[in-house]
Amino acid sequence: MRSTLSFKAYIGISFAYLLFIILGREDISWFLKPFLIPLLFLAVYSCRDFPSKRFLLTALTFSWMGDVVLLFADKSEIYFIIGLVAFLISHIAYVVLFSKQLRINSSRNKAIFWVGITTIIVYLILMLSLLLPTLGNLKIPVFVYAIILSTMLLFAFKGYLKWSKPAGSYILLGAIIFVCSDSILAFNKFYKPILFSSFLIMATYLLAQYLIVVGILKLNRTK
Repeated sequence: MRSTLSFKAYIGISFAYLLFIILGREDISWFLKPFLIPLLFLAVYSCRDFPSKRFLLTALTFSWMGDVVLLFADKSEIYFIIGLVAFLISHIAYVVLFSKQLRINSSRNKAIFWVGITTIIVYLILMLSLLLPTLGNLKIPVFVYAIILSTMLLFAFKGYLKWSKPAGSYILLGAIIFVCSDSILAFNKFYKPILFSSFLIMATYLLAQYLIVVGILKLNRTK
């Protein structure tokens, strides 16, 4: 019951948060942002235990830390770097989380598998070739982050080919949208400003976190 209320609160406050961004009231959305991910954390914490639960909670914790630190990114570059590290750890936790999920369906279409891996590699190469010339001193941190982010997507894709549905679909879609969110942020910050970037970054980010959490919880109900 508490988990359901937390999910509903997350959805409701997320809509309010995004509405304030659209209305140009980022002074209000700034104060709402730190309360979003904790609601997902509470939803997960309230659910019954499962073997990899601590990794999901860890991923959400560092995501929240990244959210809070990035609120001050316009003050100094160090805040952006700290936020980047927090999300890096969050993605590592997601990689471990995905790797520990029960493989319910052992079959795997090799053609689809290699098409997926090739797509992820091509995306990574294109993004890095586009951004690296503009990164200056942030080349190494962003390069490492991009590798970990792509690894997170790779593990979600590998899992999707084996996990039960619809849980696997939620997780993969969440991972893809997470990559989209980070890509919009990086493109907007380092390459070229994007119209409505704040809204697009946060809308995709909030949806991605929700889908991954729901997918993991659905996947572990069968255990």
